[in-house]
Amino acid sequence: MRPHVGTVYRWELRKLISQKRTYLGLVFAAGLPLIFVTVVAIRNQGPQDVPFGRYVLQSGLAFPLVLLTFGAYWLFPLVTALVAGDIFAAEDHNGTLKTILTRSLDRGQIFAGKALVAATYAATGLLAMAVVALVGGAIVSGWHPLTSFSGTRVSTGHGLVLLVASFGVYFLPMLAVAAIALLLSTLTRNSAAAVVGTLMISFVLQLVAILPGLGGIKPYLLTRQFFAWHGFLRTPIDWAPIGHAAWVCALWVVPALVAAYLVFLRRDVAGS
Repeated sequence: MRPHVGTVYRWELRKLISQKRTYLGLVFAAGLPLIFVTVVAIRNQGPQDVPFGRYVLQSGLAFPLVLLTFGAYWLFPLVTALVAGDIFAAEDHNGTLKTILTRSLDRGQIFAGKALVAATYAATGLLAMAVVALVGGAIVSGWHPLTSFSGTRVSTGHGLVLLVASFGVYFLPMLAVAAIALLLSTLTRNSAAAVVGTLMISFVLQLVAILPGLGGIKPYLLTRQFFAWHGFLRTPIDWAPIGHAAWVCALWVVPALVAAYLVFLRRDVAGS
């Protein structure tokens, strides 16, 4: 049977599982909540200046929400870039792209399969953080009702649903970071340059977000969309930031993916 996108996806997943850098990102994603839970348990106090930080001793559901804020600044851009920034550049480094293209696959299928694997890895890192934070939070504080931004009490079951929804909208800017990393991976053909370049773009966007006099562009910064999940933790749900994040992230994802695909489509592999 002729190979297809699913075939590429399975190939790339197997390669990903065999690479050390894969586990490095997941260790970061799982290690941060483990450290945070341990510190809270030892100090018997949560961070007071972070959303939901004051509630971590009241409900274990607050732990992953606090970590969504911490992770937006460097953790999840790093975890996402580690694989997305390497997935095309590694083929150039190893000289294996020509070999892949001889397997009855066109470049569109290869690109789609690799992009899906990069997105899967980003989702896995986010899931690892959520699971460790939830388990650790339940051990330290138990699974009790959560207090929303509006001051209302949210039942444990409803809180879990809102937590899943919050992580879902948080994943949107992670996809945009992955698209940027894929673009840099195809442009630079260098894994380190793509990963560092993606992190630098994230850092610059965070810097722009705090500079005065730039209020007009701040709502469209990718880094601002990492906080759209706040809308789910209000009563009633505030859909405005969630919808805004969806189309703003699309404005970042689509051009980056199209540009990356066009670069990859024109890649000369005759000398590989």
